[in-house]
Amino acid sequence: MKRVLTIHFSQSGQLTSIVKNFSSQLVGCDIEHQVIRLENDYPFPWTTPVFFDCMPETVLERPVPLKKVDFKADKYDLIVIGYQPWFLSPSLPITSLLKDEQFKDIMKDTPIITLIGSRNMWLNAQESVKELIKDAGGRLVGNVALADKASNLIGVVTILHWMLTGQKTSKWGIFPKPGVSDEDIEGVKVFGEIANIALQENNFDQLQASFVQKGGADINTSILFIEGKAKKIFNVWASIIDKKSKEGKRKFWVNAFKYYLIFVLFVVSPILLTFYFLLVWPFTQKSLNSKKKYFQGVILK
Repeated sequence: MKRVLTIHFSQSGQLTSIVKNFSSQLVGCDIEHQVIRLENDYPFPWTTPVFFDCMPETVLERPVPLKKVDFKADKYDLIVIGYQPWFLSPSLPITSLLKDEQFKDIMKDTPIITLIGSRNMWLNAQESVKELIKDAGGRLVGNVALADKASNLIGVVTILHWMLTGQKTSKWGIFPKPGVSDEDIEGVKVFGEIANIALQENNFDQLQASFVQKGGADINTSILFIEGKAKKIFNVWASIIDKKSKEGKRKFWVNAFKYYLIFVLFVVSPILLTFYFLLVWPFTQKSLNSKKKYFQGVILK
């Protein structure tokens, strides 16, 4: 019997549903479900100050203390890791898990599938996860990324409504429901079925290609453009805030980042995207397709 470990972090329960639906298709397996818990947990619903205050450590990928996980085995035939991106990086709980020495030993020489539940930007976060898995000696064999299908600006409004109220509901009865759709959460079972075949045959070579064919890692061109620019800027802001924190000026600079981000999201990015699609996009199709193919894969550059 194949031994499978699923492990994830979830505040709202959305990712829990995604992981459970996916793993429900791994038949005839001994499945162990684990949930990541922090020593000092974040509030849910979030408050705006706490949400933005965790940005520097998230982007700089500095682990936070986790509660000990009592794993039932030292080795597994497959590990399924579910996570959310925060600030274009892996969430702090998942970064902390992937840097944990005990879990690094468990990942070594083991096939790993990642399941992402995101607003819409997951490319940079997955690059970091790829690197952390590789550093531990694990073998990333598949990735399914589920995202909110609302446009970027509408998604900002709906996700803030959800994160700050705890309600996955339509804001004012006008906006769409935030997060991954119920249909996609249910539909992740298709990818679980594909993974089950690979697991039973002990052959993961074509797993990611099958996931991509079924729409498991779709990439929006505008999101690809934004992520290509924004990560470097986030790193600069995180380093500045980290430095200013040592001078007792953290609150001011975190607030500065918050207002900068709002301005960029609602003013700068629409202008840049307009010029991009008018002047650049028509002449970069080959390069774009190459980038999309890379990010849809599981191999690190």
